[in-house]
Amino acid sequence: MTLRDSKDVKIRNAGIQTRTGRKWSASQSVEQAEGALKPPGHRRSNLLRPARVEDNAFSDGEIRREEEGTRKARAVEMGSQGAWTKWKLPERKLTWTDLWRYEPFRIQFLLRSVYNTLPSPANLHLWGLVEEPKCKLCQERGTMGHILSACKTALTQGRYRWRHDQVLRELADVLEVERKKKRPPRKHKPSFIRFVKAGEKETKATSGNTGILEGAETWEMRVDLGKKLVFPDVVQTTIRPDVVIWSAESRQIIVIELTVPLEERCDQVNERKRAKYTELMEQCRERGWRTWLFPVEVGCRGFPARSAWKTLQAVGLVGKTRKTAVRRLAEASERASCWLWNRREEKDWKPSIDGQ
Repeated sequence: MTLRDSKDVKIRNAGIQTRTGRKWSASQSVEQAEGALKPPGHRRSNLLRPARVEDNAFSDGEIRREEEGTRKARAVEMGSQGAWTKWKLPERKLTWTDLWRYEPFRIQFLLRSVYNTLPSPANLHLWGLVEEPKCKLCQERGTMGHILSACKTALTQGRYRWRHDQVLRELADVLEVERKKKRPPRKHKPSFIRFVKAGEKETKATSGNTGILEGAETWEMRVDLGKKLVFPDVVQTTIRPDVVIWSAESRQIIVIELTVPLEERCDQVNERKRAKYTELMEQCRERGWRTWLFPVEVGCRGFPARSAWKTLQAVGLVGKTRKTAVRRLAEASERASCWLWNRREEKDWKPSIDGQ
């Protein structure tokens, strides 16, 4: 479009063509994009006009949308490589900064794990490279999902727990920074009755609070890392959530339970965790405590669920701070899964502190 609509007559009439591959035609895509942006019955004027940046931008965006739609439609038709189209998770975008910062094997693991093209025993058997599709640890069918999340031997050895703790450390660090923020003492203002005239709608006063932690001046936190977590002296229970944040002065308690499952199972895990802690939350409420329960799921391939975004927003993280925190959780999960994948055939496994 830049060459075709150039102000220079020689460039415009030079007949320059943009060569592309056999699977995609630039000229055809431009025509389709311009046709989609123009109203029905509109004809392109034969008069030469100068190129406009906004036209190019609109057409470029339309071409991108069409190509993305075609790519997703093709992916839906694929049973294994297109399974990611069924994920009910927010998109994760990789920037050029991420690509320069990541190690090559991490980029390879991320892309191939999303499209299920990693050399798992099941895939190698399907490709005709091995005779049996068995997991090296438990002798069951070694699919990628089995190795990353369902191997009983790996579970017994503590591999999945180690990955869980890597993500939990990042989450605890984010919450600790937010907990330690200085908050002014709360002043109890007298309440007034708001009268609304007939035919008018009530306007709710906006509160300056940005999260649950603004409801009290001081908070305490315990994390299930290193040693077994002991629930605060609110109720007697043997249940050990991953994070407990509470304020004795305001009688408020926040329970956070982290899970690192396969991306396909995030919704199922969320429902199961909510059911597990329902009775505990009810006991706390019966003793006069205001309670919040947040099951948080971070996919083992590095795709956090919406629950992660909602939980961080609920405690007070917004904007760029929340985005950075979610990225830290995603990278911790993906980095740990990559480390586990590279050692999937090692029967004698020992956790590493730094994941190297």
